[in-house]
Amino acid sequence: MNRSIMALSAVAALVPAWPAGAQQARVEQLDEIVVQGEAARRPGSGATGIVANDGFVPKTSRTATKTETPVAETPQTVNTVTQKQLEERRPQSLTEALGYTPGVRTGGYGFDPRFDSFTIRGVDITYTGVFRDGLRNFNSPSGLFRMEPYGFESISILKGPASSLYGASASVGIIDAISKRPTETRFGEVEIQGGSFNRRQINFDLGGPANQAGTVLYRITGLLRESNTSLPGVPDDRLFIAPAITFKPNENTKLTILGEYMDSKTGGSTAYDNNYGSFRLRDGTVIFPTVGAKRTILFNPAYNDFTQKQGRIGYEFEHKFSDTVSVHQNLRVSTLSTDEKFGTTTYAGRVKEDLDAISTDTYLKMLLRTGPISHTVLTGLDIGRASYGSRIGYNFASISDPALPEPTKQRQTLIGAYVQDEMKMGPWRLLLSGRHDWLSSTYTVPGTAPSKQDEGAFTGRAGLSYVTDFGLTPYVSYGTSFNPNPGTVLNGGVAKPTKGETAEAGVKYAVPGYNAFINASVFWLKQKDGIVYTVVDAVNRQTQLDFQSRGFEIDATTSLGNGVSLQASYAYTDTEITKLSPDTVGNQINSVPKHAFSVWAGYDIATGPLRGLGLGAGVRYTGANFGDDYNRLIIRNSATAYVDARLTYDFEKLDPKLKGISAQVNAQNLLDKVDQVCTAGYCYFNQGRKVLASLRYRW
Repeated sequence: MNRSIMALSAVAALVPAWPAGAQQARVEQLDEIVVQGEAARRPGSGATGIVANDGFVPKTSRTATKTETPVAETPQTVNTVTQKQLEERRPQSLTEALGYTPGVRTGGYGFDPRFDSFTIRGVDITYTGVFRDGLRNFNSPSGLFRMEPYGFESISILKGPASSLYGASASVGIIDAISKRPTETRFGEVEIQGGSFNRRQINFDLGGPANQAGTVLYRITGLLRESNTSLPGVPDDRLFIAPAITFKPNENTKLTILGEYMDSKTGGSTAYDNNYGSFRLRDGTVIFPTVGAKRTILFNPAYNDFTQKQGRIGYEFEHKFSDTVSVHQNLRVSTLSTDEKFGTTTYAGRVKEDLDAISTDTYLKMLLRTGPISHTVLTGLDIGRASYGSRIGYNFASISDPALPEPTKQRQTLIGAYVQDEMKMGPWRLLLSGRHDWLSSTYTVPGTAPSKQDEGAFTGRAGLSYVTDFGLTPYVSYGTSFNPNPGTVLNGGVAKPTKGETAEAGVKYAVPGYNAFINASVFWLKQKDGIVYTVVDAVNRQTQLDFQSRGFEIDATTSLGNGVSLQASYAYTDTEITKLSPDTVGNQINSVPKHAFSVWAGYDIATGPLRGLGLGAGVRYTGANFGDDYNRLIIRNSATAYVDARLTYDFEKLDPKLKGISAQVNAQNLLDKVDQVCTAGYCYFNQGRKVLASLRYRW
């Protein structure tokens, strides 16, 4: 097999890579705190009761506790990508949306529009750490649900263990994308976009009351896009539509139905030809890892399609029996089908995969008081089930569709029972939660006996914070995690569940008199049997390792009345492999920088001759890091920084008759800096400059 075929074999194997007292209690009525910022009140925006932000500044989020606990009082780090940030930066994927979040590593696989891929604090959560509206997104090796940022209200990033509340999730936490929901104010917007790579797109977002009484609300969000990319044969086409409807027959009952359908097409491969060279380990074993990428693309643009159709429908139901007792149930059914084609001028490969999943979470919420202590208690049951079938075939005789074998199948069932108590006494906040999960998994390869897993695990979380009158809140937290993994590992066996623990200490500061918020924290975590990818015999394969990570993060956000908004962050992440192979123990996890920072600033001019003009610019810096777990300098990634920018104009400031009309131009990687980036021993290139222009009408 020549080098190109060897490299393409790595690409094929990389498909699943890319892309856990004496006094009796008495019940009293307690007041719930619900903070609504500007973003939650503005027509066409806001998920009231789910999340509330004021410009760039987060106020409340259900992600950390499933209750409306203020972010400033939560004893864990919660980073938020608000609606204001999404509108200013205009990300085109979940990966891009997380580009300014501290501790999140994006772009490790260069430019690849097929999957959203990232790490948090050194932990890869691509497959198991992404949630949608509080319910996990089940994934399969080649089937990852795509996220459309235009359908987001906001994104909450919960740092630290979440397994005691959400079940299967990483020790580092979860990413929870919050969908747009119906609002009580009638609104609408239509937008046309164009830009780099012959991009053409139209967006729409409509909603409001559906009846005069306001007991039925609706919203429908969608877009249609045709676009090329910087790589030949790699389009970025998409059809997305997300209807939602809310029924509110009275103040005590609410049912929201959320739907979505997406049909997308991109390239089956985005790989470059890599230079391979022999490399001898300490024990004498010779392997053939990647040592660098050429600018020559490896794939054949004439046979390079990746189409994916996905859909989901579900509901969120809540009913208050009284001022102190309520029941909540969230449910989602989702399905996904992929068809991926890749090859060279002499070779063709194809992967077809189908995934079906159901997730449901039901919990009872009670507000209690025992003496001087008030309690918010949740008791719940979480059930999830996913099954997929994957078929992969190769044709070395011609560039045509290869025959596909019978599918390899996996079925996972997760059941979890949990309890959480948020206690409040004066300035003190104590959070305790515990959960037990039961996993049942069956993995079947055609012609072989099924491999089964039946495991259970207990996870817990404890956090303590002290809320001062002057805005300062120190906190500490500790928790454990349990996380089943899809697919197999290097030796062909079923991947073991990943287990971990994390400790964190920090301080939050809500600046008195200003709409500004600062979060600084130190953390330590370790994971056992974490999923990583490594090159073995020129093929990128999934394996498992033990490692630990420790570091420091600080994030500051503000949105002021004079039109100035700012987000700035820094992250220090120090990872160490404790078990993988003798040649890697003590090394750093590949593609995780020790140092990273970002800053984004915006200014909307409200007075003077330039009123209506908006400016924004940002810098994303990623420090030097190693391109493989052997930490070889030959494929070490150099430090790099990218510049983004935006320019907007509100035409109403020019003429009141033009109310609702605005224009915006965004540029990513404004300086057109193209660098090589290596991850898991294989190297890629990032995308160059991308410019997006839009004209929007809101009413």
